[in-house]
Amino acid sequence: MKAAVNKIISFSNVDGPGNRCSIFFQSCPFRCLYCHNPETINMCVNCGECVKTCPVQALQMVDGKVVWDKKLCVECDTCIKTCKHLASPRISWMSVEDVVEHIKSIKPFIRGITVSGGECMNHADFLLELFKETKKLGLTCLIDSNGYYDFEDYPELMAVCDGVMLDVKAISDDFHYFVTEQHNAMVLKNLRTLLAMHKLEEVRTVVLPGYEDENTKTVTGVSEIIKSECRYKLLKYRYFGVRDAGVKIFGESIVSHDELVRCQKICEEHGCSTSVII
Repeated sequence: MKAAVNKIISFSNVDGPGNRCSIFFQSCPFRCLYCHNPETINMCVNCGECVKTCPVQALQMVDGKVVWDKKLCVECDTCIKTCKHLASPRISWMSVEDVVEHIKSIKPFIRGITVSGGECMNHADFLLELFKETKKLGLTCLIDSNGYYDFEDYPELMAVCDGVMLDVKAISDDFHYFVTEQHNAMVLKNLRTLLAMHKLEEVRTVVLPGYEDENTKTVTGVSEIIKSECRYKLLKYRYFGVRDAGVKIFGESIVSHDELVRCQKICEEHGCSTSVII
C-alpha cells in the first residue's frame, strides 16, 4: 500500500500538542478559496508545463508522466506557480514502512504525528496501518481534517486515533459551498460526533476580512455546540500563498486584530471560553 505524500515536516509545534511530525498527503475534495497550500488539492495531470519552467531540470517527462528528481530540486516552487491545476509534481509515493522509517529517525524529539493534506482521509486505509505502527513506537496520532468523510464509518481508525483537529469553514451551508464547493452537513455531523466520542482535539475556523456576518454566524454556531469541551482556534486570514481566485475575493490583506477579538468575545458570550487567536 502506498499513498501520495506531498511533504513531511519533521518538527512542527502548530499541528497539535507538543513537537510533532506533520505528514501532508496529496489530494482534497474541497476547493477552498483561501487554501494556503492549494498545490495539494489535485493530483498531477502530467500536462508537462512545469517541466518547461523548472530552472534546475529537476522535472522530466518520462513515458508521458512528470518525474521529479528530489536530489536536483532546490524547492524554488516555480513548478507550483506554473501549475494551473492546483497540483504539484513534487510528491512521493510512500509505503507505510517508508513513513515509519522517517518517524523512527526523529522519534526521540517528537510527541507524535499529525496527518494532514490536502485531506488525509482520502487515504484512510493507509492511515489505519500507519497509526497502528506509530502507536507501537509510543507516539500519539492526530488527524487534521476538513470533515468531508463520516468518521463514524471508520471505527478501527478512530480506535487508534488520539484526536481530530476539525476545520469548520462556515456554519451557513451556502457560504460553506461558496468557499469550498462542497456542502457542510457532514462537517457539522462530524463536529457533534467527534465531540461525543471525545475525539475532538480542537476546532479551527479562518476569520475572513469583509465577511463579518458570516464570521459571526460561524463562531456563534461552533461555540454553542462545543462550549468549552475543546480548544477553538480562530485563525487569521492571511493572503500569503492563497491562489488568485481567493485573493480576488478576500483581498491582499490580513484580517484585522479587532475582528479576531470581536469573534473571540462572541465565543465567550455563547459558552466557549477556550478560543484562542492564531
